[in-house]
Amino acid sequence: MKPRPLRDNVLAMGAVDWDRRLFDSLIPLPDGTSYNAYLVRGRDKTVLIDTVEPTMLHVLMEQLEPVAAIDYIVSHHVEQDHSGSLPQVMQKYPKAIVLCSEKAKPMLIDHLGLDAERIRIVKDGETLDLGGKTLEFIYTPWVHWPETMSSYLREDRILFSCDFFGSHVATSEIYVRDEALVLEAAKRYYAEIMMPFRATIKGNIAKVEAKPIDLIAPSHGPVYGRPALIIDAYKEWISDLPRNEAVIPYVTMHGSTAKMVERLVGALVERGVRVQQFNRAGADIGKLAMSLVDAATVVIGTPAVHVGAHPQVAYAAMLANALRPKLKFASVVGSYGWAAKPVEQIAALIPNLKVELLPPVLAKGYPRAEEFKALDGLAETIAAKHRALNLT
Repeated sequence: MKPRPLRDNVLAMGAVDWDRRLFDSLIPLPDGTSYNAYLVRGRDKTVLIDTVEPTMLHVLMEQLEPVAAIDYIVSHHVEQDHSGSLPQVMQKYPKAIVLCSEKAKPMLIDHLGLDAERIRIVKDGETLDLGGKTLEFIYTPWVHWPETMSSYLREDRILFSCDFFGSHVATSEIYVRDEALVLEAAKRYYAEIMMPFRATIKGNIAKVEAKPIDLIAPSHGPVYGRPALIIDAYKEWISDLPRNEAVIPYVTMHGSTAKMVERLVGALVERGVRVQQFNRAGADIGKLAMSLVDAATVVIGTPAVHVGAHPQVAYAAMLANALRPKLKFASVVGSYGWAAKPVEQIAALIPNLKVELLPPVLAKGYPRAEEFKALDGLAETIAAKHRALNLT
């Protein structure tokens, strides 16, 4: 794709990766992604903002072919999908200086082997006069690495936000057109990448929101022509109060745990609790992560495997622990053959979750009337806990 104008002398560059389906050998990409770069020309200086994943270097190089000189390259974030092509771009433009945050400089040297003499640290709030266009650098750490920053183009009121407000979605549209589609992709992106840092993100949102913004141009996904769309969504996602929702990731081996989950889901629904149920044998972990953004309760459903929790749901517990959602309550249900310690094992896997552990329900073999009654009781406890918090 050729460069496309966002404003006068502001070009959207980079590459759309239609076929990529996995990120970091972990995160599913059902809709592909993009690696966005931007070129800003002033009267006196020209700046390239970010580069692309090295696999897409050829696309960026074709876009840069008519660009005779670049004075500065802004590195918002060291990770390879943003800065991985820096060595080649710096070779093409031997006079270009890389601009980055204080923490980014040693990381660029460590990760990409860049020449320290060609890297200049910019301070939080520092400005760069390009001649008729002014870039202001805004430190936005922990979205989602410690060195990350954003840039704000004052005259055109464009926020180049890097991973902040990004979405893994491949599209030929330069701007957000289908808001529902992009919001779902952005929520997946937030859940998988940003959620562990939601406390820090609150402060970063306040910093960028203080600027008058007409466009938000992230490093993944289309440009937001209506910035309030994604800013308001982020404010909701990072809020401390969850919704009246329960998430139930489970695995069943011989049907017993599935029957218990079925009973619990029905009992919760009867009591007005919204439920998202995920069979971990094939469920999209991105969808599971998204469900955790708003949920108040997680219930792990597991059969005993060699006395402990099934590895598939142990993985779900580890994922929740890593993502640190705003869950308030957790429990375990499942069946076992002769002995079981899944509750202790699951509890040990979620030390980062500040949750109240509700009484588990375990059945020896196939669940009977006693276990079904206990599942109804667990549903009532969850509903009551949610009501006490006035969750909607």
